[in-house]
Amino acid sequence: MSTPRPRLAAAREVLHRAWQLTDPELRKSVNRLDDPLRTVAAYHFGWADKFGRPTDTGSGKGVRGALAIASAVAAGGEDSDGVPGAVIVELVHNFSLLHDDIMDDDRRRRGRPSAWVVFGRAQAILTGDALLSLAFEAAADRSRVGHAVAADLSVALLEVVNGQSADMLFENRMDIGPDQWQSMASGKTGALFGLACALGARAVTTDERRIEALRNAGRHLGLAFQLVDDVLGLVGDPDRLGKAVGGDILRRKKSAPIVRALHDDPRLATILATAYTRSRPPSSSEAADLVALVERSGALDWARTEADGFRCAAMTELDTVSTDPQARRALEAIADAVPRWDRLSRRNSN
Repeated sequence: MSTPRPRLAAAREVLHRAWQLTDPELRKSVNRLDDPLRTVAAYHFGWADKFGRPTDTGSGKGVRGALAIASAVAAGGEDSDGVPGAVIVELVHNFSLLHDDIMDDDRRRRGRPSAWVVFGRAQAILTGDALLSLAFEAAADRSRVGHAVAADLSVALLEVVNGQSADMLFENRMDIGPDQWQSMASGKTGALFGLACALGARAVTTDERRIEALRNAGRHLGLAFQLVDDVLGLVGDPDRLGKAVGGDILRRKKSAPIVRALHDDPRLATILATAYTRSRPPSSSEAADLVALVERSGALDWARTEADGFRCAAMTELDTVSTDPQARRALEAIADAVPRWDRLSRRNSN
């Protein structure tokens, strides 16, 4: 399931172009906040250091914003039509990251200390809340389709929150199956990818069939993205990811390969259950041993195959929206690169 380098280059070009359009508008929105919220947000996005001095440490890949812009083009519009939706989804995504880092006790984000580590939990939570408020403000500002956009945002946000809640509940359960994992991930990750595509389409068309097809395509890509993310969380390169590998096992989270192993391999399920339910979490060496067992069980290959299936499902949905190769180019480039998303950094071409 390897992705040829030319396809990665095409995806990087799409992400770079999308971020060039989105970043200025995103900064305008964030700059409306008062300090210290503005400084915390600027640090989180990689625009500033902890003292508010300009820097450029990277703001993530901007995949969700790029999907909004690419979907606007696929639906018959221009790049610029998708920018308002891109800003909305990037604000919501980063709201969720600020909160998730606290809930998951993740101390690093994008290769440096997480915002809550630098500024404290309270300020990070409030900054996340502020970004979410800005997202709704941006949605309400789109007068022509403002009601539909706000409704889309509200529905997707509730799915994201429910998915995150389920993910946390899974930490205390060992009876999770692949179907339950998919339902959780469809909300936690798929909903926001779907929202991105729907908002891009809604900016240029009132055809609900096309909007829903793109929303479904985004949701499928979100599930593919989450499956790949779960694999990389076990065997990825920490230098590329900007965070420690194996963290899900150290936190005893039920990522997709872990769920598959628990469900399909009774012997390995017993080993995992012992490591996940005892009073102390696995050590780094124990986590490495567990990763090796999960890999040998075939659970990682299963997750990769599932991810490719969801990617193909997304492309099938796109077939109902557009047959114009140029209009589809950006969305297809993003989809083709999902299996290697850790190599899509805008600042690292490796």
